[in-house]
Formats: sequence, structure tokens, C-alpha cells
Amino acid sequence: MSSHDWNEFPFADSAFEYSGAGLMRGWSRLHQGDCEPFPDAARIKTLLKASPQLVGGLPQELSNNPKALAEALQSAWRHYHAGQFQKAYEEGVALGALGAVVAAKAAGIYANYLEDDEEFAKTLFLDAAERAEEASGIMPREANTHYQRAYNLGRYSQSISIAKALAQGLAGKVKDSLETVLSLSPDHAEANTALAMFHCEVISSVGSVVGGLTYGAKRDAAIRLFDKSLALHPESAIARMEYGNGLLLLFGDKREDEVVELYESAAAAEPADAMEKLDIEQAKAELE
Repeated sequence: MSSHDWNEFPFADSAFEYSGAGLMRGWSRLHQGDCEPFPDAARIKTLLKASPQLVGGLPQELSNNPKALAEALQSAWRHYHAGQFQKAYEEGVALGALGAVVAAKAAGIYANYLEDDEEFAKTLFLDAAERAEEASGIMPREANTHYQRAYNLGRYSQSISIAKALAQGLAGKVKDSLETVLSLSPDHAEANTALAMFHCEVISSVGSVVGGLTYGAKRDAAIRLFDKSLALHPESAIARMEYGNGLLLLFGDKREDEVVELYESAAAAEPADAMEKLDIEQAKAELE
């Protein structure tokens, strides 16, 4: 992946640089959407005790040093939040399954928003999904390993068309992973949004009857999930954007006023990091 030049994040802002203790202070807001625990030494010890096989994927000099591992993982997250997605990805990959979530999130967000080469974007989505799936086998109780598998398979599905993704059996994998996330972490706002979009995209692609019978996709379930996501993370621009997108898929222009209101609310949000800035810029572009 490193041999391909990654584009730079075009909205660099010192406010997104969470140096020193700033990362811990900002963590709850930064991860309000995905409920990822702060990676301090105590957290690393807990993960290593629960999943001893994690050690096999770690650099030898770090394998018995939870403090150093925590600092390495925090560094990857700092790069991610600042929009230095390639550095975040590379530092996450270097930590094996322990860094899979940050690596997958960096690759997925970068590919979704900043990569011009569609084929490389697809490669990144699949790479991230595979890393997350492997990590979920090692750490099955970690919700975000399952979420990053679902997110990246979902974005890959969108890149090849939902109809093709359904034919390839990807829909079931996405749904299964999202339902696993919500069984482990019911207040995972991003997973609630993603599962809502799953319902919308399936219904839009195959209709409500086939969607309901074959995939369990329901309009009322989508609306309920969108509402829950916004209740969990009121500041989220992407939750509003996806809610608007979902309404368009389900109802066309019949609820256009609501869609515009959701986009406008998303565009007016205040970003806490690079990902949120990209979400907000997308909302602004939709309104042009």
C-alpha cells in the first residue's frame, strides 16, 4: 500500500492535532461515534491477557511493553485524527491485529473521501476489511474490529454497485458484522447509522418485498436506527448526511425538505477531527 502515493488531507488544522495529554482529553468526543476505548497501558494489558495471540503480530521490542505499545497506538490515532491517514495506516499495520482498527479506519476514510483512483480505493477497502476480519477472529469481543469489517465491505459494495454486492453475497456479511457490533456495543452510533443505510440500500436495490423477505430490510427499522444514531451522537455530521441519503433512497423527492434540512444541519456542524471535517465538506458540496 505504501508504494502508492496517498493524497494529502487538504484541510489541515492545528485544532485536529491532539498532542500529549490532549488525545486523552479529547477522546470521548472524538470517539463518541464508535465507542473505541482509550488505548492506554491498562487497556493494552487487558487486550493482551484476553488474546495472547496478539503478541505474534507485534514488533519484538514492543511485545512485552504495554506502555510502549500504548504510545505507539496513540501515535497512530493522533495521525488519524489529524488527517495523516497514510501514517496512521502504516503505524497501525505495524502493530498487527492490535492496530487493525486504526489502520482500517484510516484506509477506509481516506479511500472514501480522498483517493482519486477508484481501483486503488477498492483495494484499500478490501485490505481494511480483511485486516479487520482477521482481528475480529483474534479479538471477537472488540466491537470495532467487526465494525471496520462492515464499514469497509459496505464502502466497497457501494463502489461496485449495491446490486453487484448483493449478487456476491456481501450484504449478509455486512449485516452480520453490524449486528455483532450492536450486540457488543448497543450505543455504537456509527453502527446504528450503517445498519440503517443497509436497510435503505437493499430496499432501493431490490424493493421492499424482496428486501424484507431475503435480507430482513425494513423502512421503519431504518428510520428507527437513524433516529437512535442521532440521539447517541447529536454532533455527528455523517449521521445527518446518511439520514438524508437514506430518505432519498426510500422516498425519492417526497421528503426532499427533510433531506435538505439534514444536509444543512450537517454542513453547519463543528468538526473535532479530520474525518468530521471531510463529512462536513461533503455536506456542503451536496448543497451546492
